[in-house]
Formats: sequence, structure tokens, C-alpha cells
Amino acid sequence: MASTMTEEDIGVGETIPPLTAHAVSVSLPTWRANVGYEEGQDWVLSKMQSGYPRFFVHKSIQALAAAIVLKYGLPGETAMLFPRSSCAARCIEFFNTQGVKLDSKELRIVDLVPTKEFIEQATAGKFILPRISAVIFPEEHFPTAKSFWQHTGEGVSSRRAEYAHSSFQNGLLISKTQAEESARLCRGPRRYQRRTSIERTGPENAVTGIPETQDPTQYVEERFGRNLEMAFADNAKTAIRRRIAGGLTEDVDLAEAMRREKEESSIQRMPGLSEDDVYLYPCGMNAIFQTFRSLAIAKGKQLKSIEYGFPYIDTLKILQKFGPGCLFYGFGSAEELDDLEQRLEKGEKYLALFCECPGNPLLKTPDLQRIRSLADKYGFYVVVDETVGNFLNVRVLPYADVVVSSLTKIFSGDSNVMGGSAILNPNGESYSEIKKVWNQDYEDNYWAEDALFMERNSRDFVSRIERVNTNADAINEVLLSSPKVKEVYYPKNGSTRELYDRIRTPNGGYGGLLSATFYSQSDAKTFFDNLDTAKGPSLGTNFTLSSPYVILAHFTELDWAASFGVDVDLVRVSVGLEPTDQLVATFQTALDAIKNDS
Repeated sequence: MASTMTEEDIGVGETIPPLTAHAVSVSLPTWRANVGYEEGQDWVLSKMQSGYPRFFVHKSIQALAAAIVLKYGLPGETAMLFPRSSCAARCIEFFNTQGVKLDSKELRIVDLVPTKEFIEQATAGKFILPRISAVIFPEEHFPTAKSFWQHTGEGVSSRRAEYAHSSFQNGLLISKTQAEESARLCRGPRRYQRRTSIERTGPENAVTGIPETQDPTQYVEERFGRNLEMAFADNAKTAIRRRIAGGLTEDVDLAEAMRREKEESSIQRMPGLSEDDVYLYPCGMNAIFQTFRSLAIAKGKQLKSIEYGFPYIDTLKILQKFGPGCLFYGFGSAEELDDLEQRLEKGEKYLALFCECPGNPLLKTPDLQRIRSLADKYGFYVVVDETVGNFLNVRVLPYADVVVSSLTKIFSGDSNVMGGSAILNPNGESYSEIKKVWNQDYEDNYWAEDALFMERNSRDFVSRIERVNTNADAINEVLLSSPKVKEVYYPKNGSTRELYDRIRTPNGGYGGLLSATFYSQSDAKTFFDNLDTAKGPSLGTNFTLSSPYVILAHFTELDWAASFGVDVDLVRVSVGLEPTDQLVATFQTALDAIKNDS
């Protein structure tokens, strides 16, 4: 029977995982709740404690933005926050390209920098200094800023915002203009120097609970140093890059990871690949955006790109909005590659081909061998997103110039931190020209505390993958055997399995993501509402996470998605680490809830 439990009973808007301040997912437990979220219905939005980062501005980010506008803005203004002035400048450039006409007084950057006292304490204690660049603009133009923020992943993380807000409220983070003025005043006799803002009294900080009269030395030590171990962030980033390169495979703590020398291992991704060819970013989307930017610099000319296969939507938006355009092949078919080859033979030039391996949500595998052959012959780059496949299951680097991934997903697993990576192919013909650009253009904007969480989460990455593969394979069999399921999308099924098997690693499986469609929307809703798993956006979590994916990702373009064979009633499942028999029973129960005559 269908469940009678209401959305109110099962936590609409609660964080996933529960009670997690920086959760990556949010609970939308019924089909109706997902539609309500997309339609902006108050009964859903009013309960949203959080949301998927890049789509929902975290409350810590909102609070810091409001505080900055209160001090440096005007009534009717708001702000979008970035980790560097260069990121903020790109946001302003985006405003201009989108036809938003604002002068420099209406659209401006306020750079916040640490005070001299904070810098001195950081130098002595090896703490991390927060920097924030705020783009301030009239509130009515928030959708434009949000579009840039969502597509590019350039915005600050919630942890960075929380840390910076504490600094800001304690007077340790001030505008660059104020810092320059303070430096001029400090050149005079000490008796004429002004008292700094950190000496002012004030109320308790509502975000951190730290009294704002606190001594800055004690504040830095207790809040930023010993408790959070921020000084180890660089080591954490090195350990992450070693894991991605394949030289660190065991579940060891950070100290042991740093003691070990680089070594070959059974999953070494490619001869010659080292951690120096792995670059970290605040999120997977930012890895894609920065890769697109860097490749355009490497080519030195404005060229269209190619999106091959049905894409994660923001990748396509980047290619369409931040360059001269995009050739889109939404089916990822052999016929589309035939068309591309004909265009290339006629002299058409392209910057790069972007694809996912396998794709999301239909789990099709692109013909990477043929794509690589065309790229070598006609001189375009190949960028492969391996987030869904992951490098323990598939070996895509030999076919790519750059491999990008969202570390937020299965590499982390815990759904409490964002991260992304780009890996350069050291054996690619274009490696030298690409590497030169990365060496000059790369900015490390990955926040220290996020890196520490990512390093801890990823220690057991290798051992988790086998369990996820086993569980997903079992769920695939349950769905395939049910007469109530119309189609199951999984790399092991369908016409592209051969392409997947060509690149599958010797011990690799078919990954933890699959999708199913049903014979009616009613059946899809019944199945989803009775599926006893966590339900919300994202994938790659250590727990099984389900969503009506097309509703969430393509609500304003459902007909467009359907034109590429992506059914509006598709249910996507990211399989977790639960006991296999428990998962099988869970999915069978949801299937049994569908009436036989529906």
C-alpha cells in the first residue's frame, strides 16, 4: 500500500545528513515536495534549512553577505561573495555580457583583507587568513549574480563564509581601503595611531557565540588554530592529490600519508602521472569552468566547444554563456560523431569536446577511443568528467587531455564538504602547452577547512567503491526483473556496455548510479514516495540517495530533456553502503506498492 505519511512527518527541508551544518543535500522526501520546491511553493521553501550548494545560498554565506552590505553597501543592495578579487571581476564581466547596464557605483567590488594584527598572529602561529571579495549590486539583479555563481562554482564555501564572518565581526577582516588607510596612519608616532576595530566592545556574535571583546590572540588560537588544525591544510591537499593520482591507496591518517614517499600502486592511473598534475578546486563545477577558461587561453583564440552526450546542465551553460557558443550532441550517439567528423573534414575548428563517462542520468558511455582519434587528427582538446564512473572503475585519462571530477560525490561520500579536481594527462600531445597555462593561471581557492574534511572523508575511498559496486549491481537486478519497471539505465545494461567494458579497470565495477523509468507517472510517484531511502539532490553518498532527477535538474525545460530521451518521470538512485539484503528489500517494497493494474 502507498504510504500515508505526510511530508511534514518526514522532514521536508532538513539537511542530509541530518543535523549537519555544511550538508551537501537536503530532504525532499516525496514527489510533491520536489515539484513544490521547483515551483517555489512556500510550504517547501519556508522549511529549507539548507540546499544543494550552488543552487541554494547557504545561510552562513547569506549572513556574511548581509553583514558586509550593512557596513559597506546601501539600502536596496545585496552581495555575492567570492574567494578572490579575480573571481569577483569575472562576475562583473558576466553582468556586462548579459546586458545588465550598471555603472561602477552600482556594481562594485569590496575586497576584505586581514588586519595587520591578524596577519602578525597568523605569521606567528601559521594560521590561515581569510579573504573575501564581495560584489555589491542592486537587489533586483540578484538572479544574474546567482546565475554566474551557480554555473561557475566561483563562490565562497559555507565554511569559508563562517570563518570569515567571525573574523569580520571581531574586526580582524576589513576593507582593503581601510587597511591601506590604517597603514598610512601607522607610519606616524605610535601615540597618534588609531585604536583598531578589534579593541572595540560589542555584543556577542550571533553566528559563533564568541564575545566580540575577545583578545585577538586568544581568538585566533582557539577558533582558528588548535581546534581546527588549519595549519595542516596544505598537507591535506597534498594527500588528496596523491590519492587522486593513485599513489596513496591505503586508509591512513594524515601524518602517515605525509611520511610516505610517492610510490607506484595497483591503481596507478597512468605512468608518469604525479600529484603535480592534479589541481584542486572549491567544487566540481569550478573545476570544469576553470578548465574551460584555461583551455581557451591555451588555444589563444575564440572557438566553439562541443558537448557530447546528455550533460550535467551547468557544463552546457558554461560552454554556451562564457564562450562563442557550443555544438551540442545530446544523444551521445555514433551518428553524432559521424556528423562531427564531417564538420571537421570541412574545416570547422573547435576548442574542446566535453563529455561525461558515463553520462548522467542515462548512464551512457561515450566512445572515447573514437573521440581521441578525432581530437588527435583535427586538433581539439578532450575533457572527460569521470564523477559518475570514478577512476577505480574506469580508466579515462589516456583518452583525455584533462579529466575533471566532483570530489563532493563518492570521493568524499559523507555529503558534508564540496571539492573538485582537474587532472592533466602527462602523456598527451598537448600536455606542455596546457601545463604552461595551468602553471601561470591556476589559483588555489580551495578553502583550508574544506580540504581537511575532504582528506579525512576520502581515506577509505578505495574500500568503499567495491561495496557500492556490489550494492548497485544487486539493485539493478531487482529493477530489471520487475515487470513494473519500464527501463533501467545502468552502465552494465544497454548498447554502450561494450564501450564501458573497454575502459573498465581490471577490478572495476559499474559504479553506484542507476536510473529507472516506469509505465506511468502515477507508478513513478508511488515507487518514489514508498522508497525508504534518503531523498534529495546530489549523488555518491555513503548512504543511498534517491531523487526524481529530471524534475530537480530540468524543471523549466522538461520538453527539451524529453527530446533527448530523458523521461520526466525518471527516478535516479545513488546507491550507498547499506547491507545488500536490506537494500534489496527496500526496493522490492517500493515496487510492491505499485498496483498491478496501474
